[in-house]
Amino acid sequence: MHRTSRAVAALLLAAPLAAAGCGGGDKPRAVRPTPVPTTPKPVAVPLTPQVAARQFQTYVANEDVARAAADERLALTWTSDGQSQLTAAAFRKAAFDGDPVSRYAYGTPKLYVPRLKPDVFPQWFVASVRRSEQGEEKSARTALMAFILRGPSDRWKLSLTTLLAPKAKEPKVLLDQEGYAAPLADDDTSVLIRPRDVQGIQATIASEGPGSVASRIMKQGPVTTGYFRQANAAKKKAKAKDLTQTVVYVATPFPFFPLRTQHGGALVLYGMFRNTVIGAKDKQNDKPPIPSEAEHLMDGVVEGNEISMTVTYQFAAYDPPRAKGKDKAQPKADVVADAGELTKATAPPPKKP
Repeated sequence: MHRTSRAVAALLLAAPLAAAGCGGGDKPRAVRPTPVPTTPKPVAVPLTPQVAARQFQTYVANEDVARAAADERLALTWTSDGQSQLTAAAFRKAAFDGDPVSRYAYGTPKLYVPRLKPDVFPQWFVASVRRSEQGEEKSARTALMAFILRGPSDRWKLSLTTLLAPKAKEPKVLLDQEGYAAPLADDDTSVLIRPRDVQGIQATIASEGPGSVASRIMKQGPVTTGYFRQANAAKKKAKAKDLTQTVVYVATPFPFFPLRTQHGGALVLYGMFRNTVIGAKDKQNDKPPIPSEAEHLMDGVVEGNEISMTVTYQFAAYDPPRAKGKDKAQPKADVVADAGELTKATAPPPKKP
């Protein structure tokens, strides 16, 4: 009986020692961690006309769902850059007015798909399509829409939409035998204005008017010298109301989209800002009234003596080929499409000295 008890006790003592790996003077065995499964990296899908067509239809369907449901957050997940600013402003204006946000009907698009390396980002393409507000057939215009994909794990988003002017002709984009378009480098010098400088040239003319040196290479019109005249008229109107007003046109940090056209020119899609500051002449005692076009972007309170407003514009311009030879006439660049709305308005408190 005593022998049995001692045997059981010995076994109980030996068990934890064996489990700890301490028997016979052996070293403890290292515990191997369980490997964590790795997530495979997204595979870049080559951009083809078929991929572009599918992504265009995906955007159109999701945009309409978001607008029908008045879901601004959902709508913004399908936009980027200046288009996000314009989309947010449209939803806010509709909510302020108590109206449903506009919904669109689209025709069959022409797709301009540049031949890009699949592992180089961003990827992008442009769609030209007839678009109208649902229920208003007379509102139909040709929309030029630029889509962008910033990485293989991102989704395609609409970066820019601009509308062809009623009397303008859409530049003919050059396509190869497989239906691909040719993108231009941002510093391409085969065209009159390097693609990266087109927005700056237009901003200069809008700020300086027909006397600007930039007007020698870009046509005068409603969205170039016309903007200059509008700004001057607005300044005079503000002065008559004892207000000050300054207007500045500047380039945006958003992407631009240049495509080769037939006969060596380029179609360039890009954005521009118009920054306006309205102030009271007597900055110590007066405050400027909130402009009616900015009411939906403000809370009705002007804390300081100035109101700052920003319009986000989106354009497309024809950039002609650079003339070769001294005797050959050089055509000017021409802005053929435009769109834009007020996207920001603030009246911050005055800065302390």
